[in-house]
Amino acid sequence: MIQPQRFTAAAASLTLFHQKKPLIHCLTNDVVQTFTANVLLALDASPAMVIDPEEAGQFAALADALLINVGTLTQASREAMLAAVEAAAAAEKPWTLDPVAVGALSFRSEFCQQLLAYRPAAIRGNASEILALARQPVSGRGVDSLHASSAALEAAHQLALDCGAIVAVTGEDDFVTDGQRCLQIPGGSPLMTRVVGTGCALSAVVAGFTALPGDRLCHIASACRIMSLAGERAAALAGGPGSFVAAFLDTLYGLKGETIQ
Repeated sequence: MIQPQRFTAAAASLTLFHQKKPLIHCLTNDVVQTFTANVLLALDASPAMVIDPEEAGQFAALADALLINVGTLTQASREAMLAAVEAAAAAEKPWTLDPVAVGALSFRSEFCQQLLAYRPAAIRGNASEILALARQPVSGRGVDSLHASSAALEAAHQLALDCGAIVAVTGEDDFVTDGQRCLQIPGGSPLMTRVVGTGCALSAVVAGFTALPGDRLCHIASACRIMSLAGERAAALAGGPGSFVAAFLDTLYGLKGETIQ
């Protein structure tokens, strides 16, 4: 049964997030590092991009949460990502997988399948990526999904059950499931698809919210709702993609648990 994510839950999660100020280790793609860091800073978190293979594992064990985003995967970044995931798993730190363009390219597809054995706390992707990660037939064009988010619900449920992750399928509506429960998050703005990095930044925010105590499904759905709400409010202020980025960061900075509702 699909239920809507409530503003009261998002407000409570955001309050916890502001109190914890998590340190989030982001092994993300080269295109979005600055925007991702700015989004996390706007939410009062601490981003860190430690990417050297010799340091990534050491730092992952110290951080509150880890993000693995394979958008610009290389042999060197693969080595760093694997070291970080192994260290996070050994230290029992939650890590999040963003399987960018999985299904379209074999190197990243095989690597992400390998990473599932390390039991991610969360997986965030579009419908095509989630279908491919669940080894289902898929249509996609690189990072663009040709499926509605609802088309990947069955695959997301099974993927969550198979690897123990909370799976977030994002699109026009977002769906977040642990394989038993499912929450639906509406909102956002088409302008979010006209700037680089909103989906990747969402994965970093999801990673941070996995570090919170309590109901992880609810926290991850709250991360999606907070980002979609910021997108809605920023779009109302923006004249186009350029001004949207500034308005989006300002809106995230101004969101507080007591005012979300």
